[in-house]
Amino acid sequence: MRPEDNYPMIEKRSNDVSTPFYNRRTFLVSVGLAGFGLLYNPTGLVSKAWGQGLSPTQSMRGGSNNYRPNAPLVERLGRGFVVHGNVRHARDGAPLEGVRIQIWAATTLGGEREPRNHGSVMTARDGSFQLEMEQIVPNFGQPHAHLAYDDGTYKTVFLRPVMRSASDTSVAADFILAPP
Repeated sequence: MRPEDNYPMIEKRSNDVSTPFYNRRTFLVSVGLAGFGLLYNPTGLVSKAWGQGLSPTQSMRGGSNNYRPNAPLVERLGRGFVVHGNVRHARDGAPLEGVRIQIWAATTLGGEREPRNHGSVMTARDGSFQLEMEQIVPNFGQPHAHLAYDDGTYKTVFLRPVMRSASDTSVAADFILAPP
């Protein structure tokens, strides 16, 4: 008996046309290339969405009421109520540092025209700003604050966020600024 008789004969494969041209490796490479192509090109479906940036914040009706150009920079306008938010660039959402935001409201000190209720703050490195002030009280039936950006580098934005309750102790408003 010959040794080959104990083992089945191994058939040598050839590169004939019956061998499939795809396998797991070619499938994974194909999927990877297709994904790369969608991200960086051609149909533009994905790349257009990424390139659009953020929608700029639109001014709110009634937001400019009692605005004072160049309201002084302040550290606080009282205690107990915090107005805060973030300022970002519409192009890419990057935080904007050193942007002047004016804040005013009717508080326990008086109405929106009361000088002690007006002040400006500058945004920090991360685009955030904050101002502590006296408790905001309802004005024309609604407790609300006024916030504004109006320094010319970007389009002017006036906001008037309304609080849910006169007992709220903070209100937030974010700005997405775009060039004029």
